[in-house]
Amino acid sequence: MIDQEEINIGKRINNLRKQRGWALRALAKRSGLSANAISLIEREENSPTVSSLRRLASAFNVPISDFFQEDHTKTCAYVKNGQGMRIKNKDAELESLGFGLQIQQLEPFRMTIDPHTETFCDAINHPGQEFVYCLGGQVEYNVEGKTYPLERGDSLLFNAEFNHSWRNKNSETATILLIFQTNRDRHLARQRHLEI
Repeated sequence: MIDQEEINIGKRINNLRKQRGWALRALAKRSGLSANAISLIEREENSPTVSSLRRLASAFNVPISDFFQEDHTKTCAYVKNGQGMRIKNKDAELESLGFGLQIQQLEPFRMTIDPHTETFCDAINHPGQEFVYCLGGQVEYNVEGKTYPLERGDSLLFNAEFNHSWRNKNSETATILLIFQTNRDRHLARQRHLEI
């Protein structure tokens, strides 16, 4: 679930659509969502799922974070503890630790992974590099078939174009610092990690 307390995501999607001169049906065709579903999201009568946001971001060719911000001229991104954009699915939660710079190449997240969770069957890849630092608990990262066990204080840096996945096979929550770096298709890293 996405926290929308301060940001009207529906209005932002509506603005992006109108900026491009698209009718609801045009956006529906590009995103694979129904015109009715998009209309409900735009009117804030329905909260978008992560999957819906990913489809809409792809249709607009923007990063998902564009739905959560209006100002693209920031020179500094300051996020108070616990106040970053949060996106949660059934097994994990991503909290953005900094977004909104005009030419942003680094994207930091705090990722909380529920116990007994894995994505080893659903490996992903994306442009750029990825840095993982274990803040607490234990998590295993698999990169191109090799598994790296991470405990508090351990880190991993790799080329994110290789297939990678993670799992928390323990009975306690794991927390990692996750940083994506890329200078092209920067929204893909975020989107693919949000699909998990």
